Amino acid sequence: MENQKLSEKVSARIRQEILDGRYKAGDKIPAEPELMKTYEVGRSSIREAIKSLAMAGILKVQQGLGTFVNELQPEENMTQRLRVADFDEINVVRKLLEEEIVKLAVENHTATELSEIEKHLNLRKQAIINEDRQACTNADISFHMAIAHASHNKVLAELYQNFSYTIRAFFTKREAQGIGHFAISHHLHEDLFRAIKARRKKQAQYIIREILGNNY
Repeated sequence: MENQKLSEKVSARIRQEILDGRYKAGDKIPAEPELMKTYEVGRSSIREAIKSLAMAGILKVQQGLGTFVNELQPEENMTQRLRVADFDEINVVRKLLEEEIVKLAVENHTATELSEIEKHLNLRKQAIINEDRQACTNADISFHMAIAHASHNKVLAELYQNFSYTIRAFFTKREAQGIGHFAISHHLHEDLFRAIKARRKKQAQYIIREILGNNY
């Protein structure tokens, strides 16, 4: 979880530096050793950050040449909109996105992907027991992200990845509420996992609507 958290911070900083003009379209970004020094993280965090930015179309990795900023970045416009959008508007789109993701995950998940979903579900439960709010947030987002990957639709997964930054910011604003809303909804997350595992599509979609209807 810690590596994932660090990679997300690196990813966000690289995005911002592109927006600020430090790296322009077509520019080659520094090699891994330099990035490790700049962001003071390990190689695995750098690689995970680069991978996520490449999946989002922001960076382009060329074997033997290096990593470059993509020429076209329309996705950044969406990122900017998400930063200032009203959460109620965000949640409407998130509901549509997650219902489709869950439906596809029921149909397409593999045993490996199911294990990944279950892993983050267990981490979510442990974080609740430990009353670790940050770990709850990380595990919750990773749980839903694992379901997105299990959909086998890369576009939906990338869209959800963008939404995850906004969702994380929303959870941060609710920090004063502690872990209560995570604990209250955990049984629904367990039910969702079981429905996906059993390939019960209608039940899984009903449960995700319950989760999102209460902003869990």
